[in-house]
Amino acid sequence: MKPNYTNFNDIEADLKLLNLERKIAWEELKLLKTELKDDFRPYNWIEPIIKGASKYGVFVLFRKLFSKH
Repeated sequence: MKPNYTNFNDIEADLKLLNLERKIAWEELKLLKTELKDDFRPYNWIEPIIKGASKYGVFVLFRKLFSKH
């Protein structure tokens, strides 16, 4: 829906608003890019791998302790 402008001040105010919205969206994209870069760094993968391995190790340990031999 197109807005109906009555004067140039309305147009300028709308353009300023749209420009600010564009700048905010651009900053949000830059933040997402930075967060994505951080998520794919190797040291951010080490902790979940260690947690998963330790959970699996505890499971295997209990299984060996309580298995029927």
